[in-house]
Amino acid sequence: MKKRFVIAIDSFKGCLTSAEAAETAAAALHECADDVETVCLPMSDGGEGMLEAFTAALGGSVTGTYVHDPMMRRRWAEYGVTPCGTAVIETAKACGLTLMADGERNPLRATTYGVGELVAAAVKRGCRKFIIGLGGSGTSDAGIGMLRALTDKLAPRSGTIDDALGGCLGACSFTLACDVDAPLLGSGGAAAVFAPQKGATPEMVPLLERRAERFARASALHFGYDRSALPGAGAAGGLGYAFMQYLNAETRPGADLLLDISGFDDATDGAACVITGEGRADRQTLMGKLPCRVMRRAAAKSIPVWLLAGQVSDHDRLAEAGFTKIITVTPEGTDLRKAMEKSVALDNLRSAIIKAVISN
Repeated sequence: MKKRFVIAIDSFKGCLTSAEAAETAAAALHECADDVETVCLPMSDGGEGMLEAFTAALGGSVTGTYVHDPMMRRRWAEYGVTPCGTAVIETAKACGLTLMADGERNPLRATTYGVGELVAAAVKRGCRKFIIGLGGSGTSDAGIGMLRALTDKLAPRSGTIDDALGGCLGACSFTLACDVDAPLLGSGGAAAVFAPQKGATPEMVPLLERRAERFARASALHFGYDRSALPGAGAAGGLGYAFMQYLNAETRPGADLLLDISGFDDATDGAACVITGEGRADRQTLMGKLPCRVMRRAAAKSIPVWLLAGQVSDHDRLAEAGFTKIITVTPEGTDLRKAMEKSVALDNLRSAIIKAVISN
């Protein structure tokens, strides 16, 4: 009987996609033994690689449309569509931090307008269910830009968001793949915690906070309820809030959502081992990141879990948490830039898997 390995690896950010890492691990396992069966599950926690992972898990295909980036420059952005009418949107494709040069990063100016254009395009295509990944944004506009685009694209005559919501948009359901619990406002909110990471100066932070506060106050008066304090409202610079307040979105941890969609629990029935991983593993891995969620599900079935990472620290804490084998992919002394080259990373990953199998 063949030994079944379930491979559920997150992307190695800036280096390998989830699919590339999983395929390389699977090939290495088959290279080691003939009695091996591998199951590769595309993985993402809602950030980088979310579009490809969720679309593949849902049996959909990737399409695209022209939108505006955070600086309102026209660009092509992809989104996923499934046969049953679910759209998968990775918001960073339209408002991501990486779409701006370092000198352009200014959360007072950057807009989520392009996200609204993606949603509107999917709505016009017939999609009525949406899975939205909120990771990697370069914006802090509380979703105001997104709502403006929805109005422009879906209610151009009246120019009001209410008319857009009263049309087909109101029949849509939204699920946010989000691992951020921050509220919109306050010391733990979008402006205070995340805006500096997106280029905000100390002088900009209170301005961003006041803008979001005014918007939330006006929105609460309009609807008669206020969702700005809900966990996740501060995600993606407050984009989470706009989805919750205006589109009645619910939030789910991105990793758990994808594990459910991909059938992880069924795939691991009878498995000999689960292999997971990410670019860097440390104590933050245990704070609900994808490898940790994979490990907890597998451990509940007493299935051994191997953790792969380009770099590893806090080894003992990771082992105590439940990872059976912790594997550092990058050989000691390797230059980081060299290790980040795709061909080098793939070779290192292959070698690490082979060594792990031999020593097991």
